[in-house]
Formats: sequence, structure tokens, C-alpha cells
Amino acid sequence: MVLNHNKDLSWMKIAAANISISCSNVGREFKRFLVSAKPSRLAFIFLLILLLFHFITSHLNSQLGQLYSKTDSSPDTSYRLRDLKHIDELKRIKRSISNELRNLESKRNRMQDEILLQQERQMSFEQTVKKAEAEVELLKRRIIQLKTEQKEVEKPKMAAPARLLASEESNIVLTPPTMHYKCQMHNCFDYSRCSLTSQFPVYVYSENTGNSPFDVTSFVKESTRIAFSASHYLTNDPNTACLYVAVLGEVETIAGANAKPGISTDSISNWLRSLPYWRGDGRNHLLMYFSHHSTTQNPLLGANTGRAIVAQTNFERNQFRPSFDIVVPFLPSVRTTIPPLPRDAESDFENKDFTNYDQKLEDILPPMIPAMRDYTLSFQGQWATDYNQEADDGLPPRSDSEFHTLLLENINLMTESKIHGTFFLQIQCSEERFVTPGYSSEWSLCGTASDRLSVLSRSTFVLLLPAEDHSVLLSTSIFMTRLSEALQSGAIPVILGTHVLMPLHEFISWEKAAIILPQARVTELPFLLSNIPHPEVISLRRQGRFLYETYFSSQAQVVEALLAAVRTRLQIPPMPVADVMSDVVPHSSYPVENHEVSPGDAETEFGMPPVEEATSSPRFTRNYTSVTLDSREVWNKIPGPFHLYPFTPNDRLLPTDAQFIGSSNGFRPIGGGEGGTGKVYQESLGGNSQWEQFTIVMLTYKREEVLLQAVERLIGLPHLNKIVVVWNSPEPPGPELHWPDIGALVVVVHPEKNSLNNRFVPWSEVETEAVLSIDDDAHLRHDEILFGFRVWRESRDRVVGFPGRFHAWDPRSGGWAYNSNHTCELSMVLTGAAFFHKYYMYLYTNWMPAAVRAIVDEYMNCEDIAMNFLVSHITRKPPVKVTSRWTFRCPGCPVALSQSQEHFEERHRCINQFVKIFGYMPLVYTQFRVDSILFKTRLPHDKQKCFKFI
Repeated sequence: MVLNHNKDLSWMKIAAANISISCSNVGREFKRFLVSAKPSRLAFIFLLILLLFHFITSHLNSQLGQLYSKTDSSPDTSYRLRDLKHIDELKRIKRSISNELRNLESKRNRMQDEILLQQERQMSFEQTVKKAEAEVELLKRRIIQLKTEQKEVEKPKMAAPARLLASEESNIVLTPPTMHYKCQMHNCFDYSRCSLTSQFPVYVYSENTGNSPFDVTSFVKESTRIAFSASHYLTNDPNTACLYVAVLGEVETIAGANAKPGISTDSISNWLRSLPYWRGDGRNHLLMYFSHHSTTQNPLLGANTGRAIVAQTNFERNQFRPSFDIVVPFLPSVRTTIPPLPRDAESDFENKDFTNYDQKLEDILPPMIPAMRDYTLSFQGQWATDYNQEADDGLPPRSDSEFHTLLLENINLMTESKIHGTFFLQIQCSEERFVTPGYSSEWSLCGTASDRLSVLSRSTFVLLLPAEDHSVLLSTSIFMTRLSEALQSGAIPVILGTHVLMPLHEFISWEKAAIILPQARVTELPFLLSNIPHPEVISLRRQGRFLYETYFSSQAQVVEALLAAVRTRLQIPPMPVADVMSDVVPHSSYPVENHEVSPGDAETEFGMPPVEEATSSPRFTRNYTSVTLDSREVWNKIPGPFHLYPFTPNDRLLPTDAQFIGSSNGFRPIGGGEGGTGKVYQESLGGNSQWEQFTIVMLTYKREEVLLQAVERLIGLPHLNKIVVVWNSPEPPGPELHWPDIGALVVVVHPEKNSLNNRFVPWSEVETEAVLSIDDDAHLRHDEILFGFRVWRESRDRVVGFPGRFHAWDPRSGGWAYNSNHTCELSMVLTGAAFFHKYYMYLYTNWMPAAVRAIVDEYMNCEDIAMNFLVSHITRKPPVKVTSRWTFRCPGCPVALSQSQEHFEERHRCINQFVKIFGYMPLVYTQFRVDSILFKTRLPHDKQKCFKFI
């Protein structure tokens, strides 16, 4: 029994020793393992150790219980003491193991914290390295860009020299031509007084200069005074003048132009030689002889005008000097003004009184639609020879001319036939109508201007018959009267006779506004007119209206056109159009911290472009090509030749290879010309035009919080030159209003009055060709703006933007309606989020009829419609819509006035009133929108698109 008991104790000792050794080994293993083990694995091992420890202690307790039960009856007390000591030893071992485990856990926690700290440091180092690499990459691109800019700076564009003016000492001796009627510009005009940079100074003689044989009428006197007082070229210093102007007045008689003038040619010649700056031969002089009446005579016929340019309406063949003298339009009796158009203005052209001195221009011009009117062709006249004698057969006296006989026969045939339409051809004035005689070989006028215009406004074409004695007469007042009335009424002139001199024919392409035929085509006239398609009819009428508005409509326009003709001959650029200087409000800004980057912002795209300095668009680079290369083109398109613009949307493009060979200045090809997507694409503008920036014009009125949020959203926007905030509120912003610093200049201008037209004022602060007009509550992502900018660069003459609208025909009212519904066809892009060229800001403010701007002010609405009308009228193209966005209001912004029903009703009225002013509906439909090239294209996983979200 004792032996067995000793054996059990020995086994227990051995077991305890083994346990101790095992625990020690486990501890060492833990120490070696903790360094490399993961936290999750350590936790699992620690849990396993606790379970083993619990199992071992339970087993030992059970064994000890059995021993105690066996030894309770044993009298051996020494054995019991040894057991108790052994138990104490085991408890000590347990405490030791527990302490060691706690120490290990503490060490593991400290090591885990150290590992996390090292991982954070590693991540921080990695981010720092990435940031440094990005900065290095940005600096590399910036260095490349600076090298490119340095090369461009080394080849600067030549600036215009200082203004050069003539002096009295600058006069040179010209070799006189053998006869004064052989004058040309090269041998009769002193170019030394007219430097290319002289800005064409013009000196006008006083009406009291010398003893003028001409009795200048009050009408001509007042008309020319007003015209010259508004001219930019007028100078009071005759010693520096390039051109000297003498207004002669007019001589007329009721006996007709054939009557003998009441002024002798000798008295005219003597008076001209007495002019203080005539200098013996009249060099650099312009003699203005205006025709105000249809019976104006030609007193300068036979007078010695020397080297002076003669500008008048009546010219005979032996009097007119080609490329020197100028045929001027008929001086209109109606002085056109453009006051605001009332809301209830009705078009009643036929009942208007055209004899009033003051009328609105849009009031005296009939609509251009429909293409075909009541009469296919009209003519009103009476043959001048013996016009006051009555023929026995009731017909007008016949001429011996073969053409005249043929003309009368075909007039009778056209009147009787209805195959080619209705012809209103009146070859004898009715008894009650007044007859205005002209030369003996031309048709006289019938009735008053109002009588004739009432017929012309119902005529598609009008027959204009020049003087048949073309061996003598080249132009007459009667013919100019008929031409002016035809253009005014929208009747397309059909001129039988190629010998006639058209007004300003040196520059105006009359074939675009009139049908000019040789006299031999009189027999084919009905067939020809019936085969002209309607689009060509509208095109001819539209060009005729442009010519009338630009060169015929007022006395000031006639005078300006005449001066422009001389200036263009001299190849002197016109005066530059002026920017509007504004009241710039100073303000302070604050740095933006913790700016929230949204999807689509520049920072979330594939790569930020290099840092850009604010760079203005090059200005006035075509100063001289506009009067050499395009000297005729500018006369035949809107807005005419009267102003020089700093840039236009139609400037010529270089061939693509020129960007890399010899003309690389200013270009930033994508990938250096190799192309690319994603990051490479975002770094450069590429395209066909030189690198440039755009200006944001933001209109606001009394909502500062919304405005500041809108400005802050533009932080970091690439290619942004500046933001011009048009502060339409009555009071300027106070100094307490702080603006976010977005990395681009923010300029606040305060106009004189609250007007939506201020959105399109050509502010001097707008220094780029590209303008992004945006409302203060419009919320556009950066990528949308950048994509719209890229699209505009390829469609510079159009409005490019986001929200599309269209004009819908309302058959119930017979008019137009503004429609904002989702549709597959549109004709307008709202300028609350649209790109356009600054050139259109000049035209909107200075050229577009003032009645349009007056309607915008009246309704405080429709300025975006007016801009779309203007651009489509000039280009005959629709706007360009980009991306799928249809609305652009920001969430959480106050409800705008544009949501009210009254807003839409006003826009309906605006469209119809604009149509009356323009004479037709200029808006053009389009059925497509523009998206990025790789939009919705499936690409390999290692390829990038142009934009992530577009």
C-alpha cells in the first residue's frame, strides 16, 4: 500500500516537472512566435493555452482528490504534509504561468501598437512619396510648358506702330494726269497724308466756306451735321487730315433731271479752287453731292473737279472715273430711329405712312415671310419721253429703241398670262397719280413713295429699268429711288441692264441681293423668276434687307458708308470697337479650407493640367488683313465694315501640319501630337485652335450665399482666366462680404442699372474670346464645363451649352410658342449655362436692334432668347447642346422666377415680338447633341476614356 502510494507521488512529481518543462517550452515558443505572428493567430493560440491549462488543473485536482480519499484513513501524516506542499508548489507554478501569460499579452499589445504605428508611418511615407512624385511630374510639365512659352515669347507678334499723322510739311508734289477725268487713286490721291495707323482723320468744310454756289438745304445740312458729329473720324485740325470733305447740297427742278442746271460749271470750278486746302488740284478731297429728291440734277457735269473724288447719284459715262468716283445711295427722307417696341405692336405694313420724318426702322420694314407674295413681279412707271403728251391710243409714247419695243411687247404678254404667277405691270400712271420725271431715256415714277411701297410690299420681285440710253447715262436719281424702295419693301430687284452703276458697287456684291440680267433676257424673264426656289428667294430678300439697314436706311448710314468706301480703298483699318468700362468693386478673399471634392471635379479626373497663368486672348491680329484679304467680304455680311473687332469667331484655321512645322506657337497638341486618352488627353487642349482660356460671366441679384457657393464650386477649374460677377443689385457689395480664393481672379462689376442685358455687355474685364455665361444658381461639374469648352473651340461661331429649348408653332394662334419640354429637336441653348464668343457681346450691345434690348428690360426676361436669335440670324446655324443634362438648377437653391407661369407667358410674347423685329424666324432646328468621343465605348481594362463621367 505504501509502495503504491510512493509510486503515485513519484508519478505526480514527474507529471508536475513535465508540466513545468512544457510550460517553459511553451513560453519560449510564444516569445519566438510573437514577433512574426499575426494578431488574430496570437489570439487563437492564447485561447488554446487557457483551455489546456484548465484541462490540466482539472485533471490534477481529480487525482489529488482520489489521493486524499485514500490517505484519509492512513495514519501517515507526513505524506499529507508532502501533498500540501506539492499543492502549494502547483499553485505557485500556476501563478507564475498566469503572470508570464499576462506579461506576454502586454508585450504582444505593445508590439501590435508598434506595428500599427510603423504601418501608419509607412503609409504616410508612401503618400508623401506619391505627392512628391506628382509634384515632380507637375514641375516637369510646367518646365516643358515654360520652355514652350519662352519660345513663343522669343517670336512675339508685332505690335501696331504709333499713330502717324500728316502735317502741312508732308505735302508732296504729284505728277498731274493729262486730263482730270483720267484720275485714279494712284495718281490723284496723296497717300503720304494717310498712314495706315493714322485712323483716317477727316476734316469737313464749314457750310459757310467761301462763296458756295450751292444752296445747301436744311435737310441735307442737318443730316450731314448729325452724321459727321457721330463719326469717329472727324478732326478739327485740317493740317493733320487725310481727307477733306465738302458737302455741296443738291440742285433739283420739277422739270426733271434733263433740265438745264441753274448753276454754271465755271462758278463751281472757281469755288472749288477757292477752298483753303484745295492746294491747286483738289487732292484728298471728297465732294459729297447727295440726292434727296428723285428730280435731283447733275450740276458737276462739265465742272473741273481736279483730283477730288466725286460722290453722287447721277453719273454720265464721260463723267464717271472708275475706281475713283463713287456712286452713293439715295439719301432717304425718313430718319429711322429705334425706340422700344410696345407689347401690343401689330404688323400692318400696308397701312403705314412712309412720309413721316421719324419712324422706327422695324416699323417701315415688312416681314420677309412668306417667300412668294401676291405679285410675282411688279412695275410702276411711265415712259419719260413726251410723258406730258397724251397718245391717241391711250398707250404711253413708244421709243424707237429695239429693246424698248421688245420690252413693251413682253410686258403685255406677262400681264395677260397667269402661267408664271400674277404680274402687276403698270406702264402708264393713272390721272390722279403724281408723275416724277427723270431723264428723257428713263421711266418716270408714278405716285408718292407711300403709293409705290404699298404695291412693292406685296411683290416678290420688282422690275428695275435703268436709263435705256446707256451710252450716256450710268446711274440716275430715279433708278436709285426705285432701288432703295425695293430693298426697303423686301421686293427683290430684277435689273434689266448690266450697264447700270450700282451704289457702292466697288464693295457690295449686288448679285447676292438682286437679279441683274442683260436686256436680251427680257423674253425669258417669267420662266427665270418662276424657277427660283423659295430658299433662294428668302436669301436674296434677307441680303437686301441687310444692305438697306446698313447702307440705305438713314442719312447717317449713307455718310458712314461713303467714308468707309474711301477708307477701305486706302486700306486703313476702321476704328476699333470699344469695350465697356465698368465700375469694378474691390473686395477681399479668404482661403478655402477642407473643400469638398465632388465627382467630376478636376481633381477626380485622370490628371490635373499644368498650372496656368491668366492669359488673355490675342487681340487685333487681323488689323490689316480685314481691309485687304477680306475687304469685300466684310461689306456683305453682318455687321458691315464700320468697326474693327479684336477677334471674330470666323478667323481662319491653320492646316494641322502647320502646328508642327513652322507655326507651332500657341498650340498644345495632345501627347505632343501623338494623341492619347485619360491623363494625356486632360493635360492638353489640342484641337485646331491655339491654346486659350475662358472667362466666366455670372449674373447675380440679391442672393450672396448662393453666389458665394457657386464661386467656391469653381475652385481648381483648369483653363479658367477669371470670373466676372455682374452685380445687378442696386447697392454694390459691402466690404464685409468676403469671397473665396479659388485660384483665379474674381472681378465684381456694378452696372448703372439692373438689366438682364448686362449679361452680354462687352465688359473690358472679359479678355478672352471664350465666354461661359452661367447663372449664380447653376450647378455644373468641372468635367461638364471643360468638355463644353472643348466643344466650343470647334464651334466658335455658335452657342454651345447644356439646357436646350425650342420654338414651337402654335396653329391656334398662328404664332410661335416657347417650349421647354423634353424633345428630340431643339433650337435654343439657354445662356444660363452656355459658351459663346465675346464677338457676339459686341453685336448684342452695339448692333442688334435696340428694340430687342428694350423688350428684355420691359419683361426682365428673354435675354437668352435674344442671344440665340442674334447668333442664328448671323450664322444661320443652330446651337450645339452638350451632354445629357437638361436642367441645371442646384439642389437646395431658392425657387427661381423662371418656374412661374407668367415667366413662360412672357417668353411666348418675346419670341413673337423678336420675329417682327428681325423680319422672320431666325432660329434653326437641330436633332443631335454632342458627347465625348469615347462615351459609352467599351475599352480594354488598361485603357482610359476621355472623361470618367461624360
